[in-house]
Amino acid sequence: MISIPTSNISLVIDPAISWGNYMPLDLSVTNPTIEKVKASSSADWEIYINELLARNGKKIAFGGYLEKRNIYQRSEYFKDAANDRNIHLGIDFWIAAGTSVHAFTDGIIHSFQDNRNHGDYGPTIILEHHIDGTTFYSLYGHLSRESLMNLSMGDTVKSGQKIAELGDASVNGDYAPHLHFQLIMDLEEKTGDYPGVCEESEIPKYEENCPNPLPFFGLSI
Repeated sequence: MISIPTSNISLVIDPAISWGNYMPLDLSVTNPTIEKVKASSSADWEIYINELLARNGKKIAFGGYLEKRNIYQRSEYFKDAANDRNIHLGIDFWIAAGTSVHAFTDGIIHSFQDNRNHGDYGPTIILEHHIDGTTFYSLYGHLSRESLMNLSMGDTVKSGQKIAELGDASVNGDYAPHLHFQLIMDLEEKTGDYPGVCEESEIPKYEENCPNPLPFFGLSI
């Protein structure tokens, strides 16, 4: 299991925005308030989230770990002949495009890639971390294309260092702007990509391989 000194953990969205400006967001199939939001429209989702933040006087909405969502039904990328992938494996931080993204803790750039499928991550960066003999990874998805410029695999990054900015719907897989942040124990030899959504039958595997990030930030939902 991952053990990181709290002094070496950084907020992954602009650290100048304190936790007091965060609020939980439920996008699960059990939340009736999102039934009126058009699942296929990133613009409608952005309006819904921005209005929710404004009503609550907050700047960032967060949540989504192991959340069952209907939003992925709009994309063939999450479907096959037998099953739908609709269980979310990371934490989403919803805030405006252009917001800075920062390294979770010390590490190196493992890989990066523009995952351009509809509903996919868009520009993505994966960092590799080594702490007390444990290797693990952190994934940052839905970035701007500019974030992938001038990167080199193996470059060192420090906890809290700015590594990217959030992209808008035109580049981020067609979503309201947000960061998909995911911890991964075993990348299974993947580079620049790793599943962020799974089938319900796969929850035991991915729950073990992709631990909930929120406790590392002192948060829960």
